[in-house]
This record gives sequence, C-alpha cells and structure tokens, in this order.
Amino acid sequence: MQIGVLTAVLGGQSTADAFEYLADIGVDTVELGTGGFPGDAHLSREEYLSNEDAQAELTDLLDEHDLQISALATHNNPLHPDTERAERADTELREAIRLADQLDVDVVTCFSGLPAGSPNDETPNWITAPWPTEHAEAHEYQWEVTTEYWSSLAEHAEEYGVNVGIEMHPNMLVYEPTGMLALREATNDRIGANFDPSHLYWQGIDVTEAIRFLGDHDAIHHVHAKDTRVYESNARVKGVLDTAPYTEEPDRSWLFRSVGYGHGEEHWKDIVSTLRMVDYDGALSIEHEDSLTSGREGLEKAVDLLERAVFETTPGEAYWAE
Repeated sequence: MQIGVLTAVLGGQSTADAFEYLADIGVDTVELGTGGFPGDAHLSREEYLSNEDAQAELTDLLDEHDLQISALATHNNPLHPDTERAERADTELREAIRLADQLDVDVVTCFSGLPAGSPNDETPNWITAPWPTEHAEAHEYQWEVTTEYWSSLAEHAEEYGVNVGIEMHPNMLVYEPTGMLALREATNDRIGANFDPSHLYWQGIDVTEAIRFLGDHDAIHHVHAKDTRVYESNARVKGVLDTAPYTEEPDRSWLFRSVGYGHGEEHWKDIVSTLRMVDYDGALSIEHEDSLTSGREGLEKAVDLLERAVFETTPGEAYWAE
C-alpha cells in the first residue's frame, strides 16, 4: 500500500515544485486533477491528451522524484439538468479516461453526479427520505437517468481499460455503499468506489464494515485518506445534515479533518488492515480539506501517521497455522 496525495491542495505551486515537496515528505503517489472541482493545475487535459512529448516530460518528472500516478481526478456533475454543465462534466470525465489510458493510469476518480427531481426541474435534488411520495417518485426518476448515463460511461471505461472510482458524497446520487453497489451492478465492474471515509463518518456509517461490504464485491478501485470529526455538542441539537458554511467551524456539527484529528492512529491502522483483508493494495491518497490547519501541515501530519499505519511488506507465511 502506498501513501499518496491529491495535489489540488498544492495548486499554487508548479508541478515540479509540488512533486519535489511531496517526495521530500515521503509520498509515493500523486492523484492529479484534470478538471472539475479539483481543477487541473498539475495536469491540463487539453495540454496532455494525445501529446506524446508532454506525456514523456511528465513521466520523466515523476521518475525524477520516484513518484507514480495513483489516479486522475475530475469531480463534477455529468447529470446536471443544465445541459451545458452536464456536457462539460461528461467531456471532462471521458477525456480523463482516455488520458489515463495513455498514461497507463488505472483509475479515474469522480462523483456519480446528481440529476434534477424531474425532467422539468432546473436544479439537482438530493433526496434523503421517501415521503411525501413525490420524493420517492423523483428518486426513482433519478436512478433511471443515472443508470442510462453510467451504462454508457461504463462502456467507455471498458473500451479504454480504465476503472472509475466514484466518491460517495452528499448531494450526489451515490453517497453511501449500498447505492454504490447498486450502480456497479447496473453497469459493469469498471464502476467502483473511490473509498473516501470522510463522508461516511458523519452519516453514522461504520467505515471498516463499509470496506468489507464493498470489498466483498471487489468494488474498491481507489482510496482517499481523509478524516472527519463529529462535534456532538452541535450534532445533538441540529443533527448532522448541516448547512452551516465550512468556515464557521464552531457552529458545525462536523468538519473534515487531517488524518488522525478525527479518529486516532489505532483506527487508521484498522482501516489499513481491513483494506488488506479485502485485497486492496493501492494508494491511500490524502485529500486535505481541514480548515483548522494549513495544507502543508495537514499533509505532513497525515503522512507521518500513515507511515506508521501502512504495511511495507507482503504478508508472510502463516507458519503457526500449519
């Protein structure tokens, strides 16, 4: 298992400077944004797609710092009711898959997207309860739209031999493991999870149980190392469906935190062990979104903890079991 970083947090640095810094703090892999919300500061699709010279320069830079690419990231909403926005997101995703194939990268990470609640709506609608009944009907419509789109996208991913890791995220149709598995079963095995525990913690989902659930179906394509702290004094009053701005930290029921500041080292060692149990041996890609610390400090503290949590060797022979 490798320690990685989603480099969007270093978007103000050049690619060369970001790679040098990450290598110096002990990072093994990078997840590079290619559009959508992560941006494309370190890997512009327009510049690199089908450009062998640019791709060769990137490979040389990675080799210089002994880094590998764990995934290309393009998080957006290809199901948006605004056709122009949906088409832009779809282009980002399809081109990211083509670029991943050209760079020999196994995974593209993204969101499922979220449709409107009906063909006449103009705004995506995140439905969290089946009553009144028009919400159940809207949810059924959304799954029809989503299945049609993702069936086509899954065929595109299969054509290029690239896995798609969907981050289970609020305000997206797929935001928890059973929905993730339902979409995979409706499409093909190229569709799986970019397993980010930070969005599961505040929903009350047991993260290691979720790993086992998806791992039983070989449905984990990539993993984010990102923590969350639930602040019970607020959650007991207003619950966890919290619309307070992320920057109003004292008023939030939960916050994204650096690895180790939501859950301790023992928990993260349990995550690593459970991932090994389900045969995941890819990257733990740190995504820094902790507003209580700087990007560099958050990354460095996360790397420090994960270095003690990850296994550096393959399992030995269980001689005691013979």
